Amino acid sequence: MTRTPLRPLARILDARQKGENPDAIERENLRIRHEQMRDKARVRAEGRLLVLGAMFFFAFVTVGARMGVLASSEPEEPRARASGASIIASRADIVDRRGRVLATNMETHSLYAHPHQMIEPERTAEALVGIFPDLDRERLVKDFTGKRKFLWVKKKISPEQMQAVHDIGEPGLLFGPREMRLYPNGKLAAHILGGASFGREGVHSAEVIGTAGLEKYFDDPLRDPAREGAPLELSIDLTVQAATERVLDAGMRLMNARGASSVLMDVKTGEVISIASLPDFDPNDRPRPPVEGSPSDSPLFNRAVQGVYELGSTFKIFAAAQAVDLGLVSPDTVIDTKPPFKVGGHRIGEFHNKNYGELSVEDIIVKSSNRGTGKLALAIGTARQKEFLERLGFFQPVPFEMIEAKGGQPLLPARWTDLSTVTISYGHGISTTPLHLAAGYAAIANGGRSVRPTLLRQQGPQLGERVMSERAANAARIMLRKVVTEGTASFGEVPGYRVGGKTGTADKPKERGGGYYKDKVIATFASIFPADDPRYVLVVTLDEPVETSGAKPRRTAGWTAVPVAAEMIGRIAPLLGLRPEYDMGDMAEVMLVSQ
Repeated sequence: MTRTPLRPLARILDARQKGENPDAIERENLRIRHEQMRDKARVRAEGRLLVLGAMFFFAFVTVGARMGVLASSEPEEPRARASGASIIASRADIVDRRGRVLATNMETHSLYAHPHQMIEPERTAEALVGIFPDLDRERLVKDFTGKRKFLWVKKKISPEQMQAVHDIGEPGLLFGPREMRLYPNGKLAAHILGGASFGREGVHSAEVIGTAGLEKYFDDPLRDPAREGAPLELSIDLTVQAATERVLDAGMRLMNARGASSVLMDVKTGEVISIASLPDFDPNDRPRPPVEGSPSDSPLFNRAVQGVYELGSTFKIFAAAQAVDLGLVSPDTVIDTKPPFKVGGHRIGEFHNKNYGELSVEDIIVKSSNRGTGKLALAIGTARQKEFLERLGFFQPVPFEMIEAKGGQPLLPARWTDLSTVTISYGHGISTTPLHLAAGYAAIANGGRSVRPTLLRQQGPQLGERVMSERAANAARIMLRKVVTEGTASFGEVPGYRVGGKTGTADKPKERGGGYYKDKVIATFASIFPADDPRYVLVVTLDEPVETSGAKPRRTAGWTAVPVAAEMIGRIAPLLGLRPEYDMGDMAEVMLVSQ
């Protein structure tokens, strides 16, 4: 816009010649200029109002459309996101197969101090030692009177301790809310659960992380907010676990054993119903790992999944089953077990130097003949034996939902010679965990299919690849039943439940210098029940047992592990819903006296 001068010279001169007032020209031009400015401002304001009106219109349309969508949609619960919290304090519960709580959270408080806010630090230290005797008074005084501005006193305290600290009246003592992991059943299922501790910590919250066992294996899922608090459901039955641990503890003490373990597994689903290792611990007060000595000396050591042992004659049934499966023998085939029998220059002997003479394959298992089993293994051959044991899972750690299971690496011979083939057939020269053995016996019990042990509740059978024919598995089950009725496991008979199984007694290797102890053994009984239609496999292992009721101490599995397993089956079979079945004999001559 061209700016017009208020007093244009030409008009001023013309007005003076005509006798007019030149100031009127300036006033007129000023009025015109103001009108132009007002018109321009009005146009600008109208444009701004139009834009603002359009913005409000679109905003109201958007809000209205969103309200309409929400009104017509189904309600949905909001979900927490993991990125929304710097410290994830919540942790899901762990429950057994019936929904009973094994691990949960409890609200508690931490105790911390601001020394610079304290009025009477020495009196406060004295009072705290009275409440928490494990605290060091001199250390507290030094910290309270030093330059520190923050100090953890106790990471978790009970409500009673919190009230006692509150009664001290010291403004420099403060409390922070937090959650702690609680195991309401104490020592029960301790090795399964493992334990938890605090990770990242803040004044107002603390991160609970798994430190061992199942808690560490499932640490991320248990802390995942997307689960919305859904508990982790295990295959464990709390009642069966309690009965198992009670019987195993009594058996370990009765047999003067150094330690004990047991595994109870469903042969078709792979569900571990109970698994125990003794000595145990309380996960609410988990002890520190040992810094010296053997790891097995610690109660933290899980013998069922970490303990790698030579499990002795329990392996003989695998050689017999494979030989039948390959068509090399039948259960009635006769094998000469008379001495001498040498392999690689080494003499293969029997327990107590017995001479069983000629035995059928079935009797080799019933009488537990080393020579007979060794000859079956040589007929099978090294390559086929290795392939069979590998398919049964004896070459790798069991893929089990416990962090300690990775340490259960089987020990295999560096050179698999003919001598190795023979000794491995009767459980020497190869070391595995009791969990490996349970999985192997489950394959026999379910008709020849591999099964993966698991701690999670399953829906129906979870059978893997076929590792032997159903015919071979049935023959092996009959042999296992006769071991109890006629052989080395006669104490394993449980009225009404028809137990089948195989004993194994292996000398313990020396920690240093090589060789074996003469008076220390690992005694094992691997059993299936009911033998005619197996539902469960139970493996009981005792470390250095000694049965002392007779004139001489007895260490073999038939005298030690078998009675413990029989007592266990008698206790847990009814809890598993198995009804006892008795042989009623001939009912034809029974007379009905009254109705």
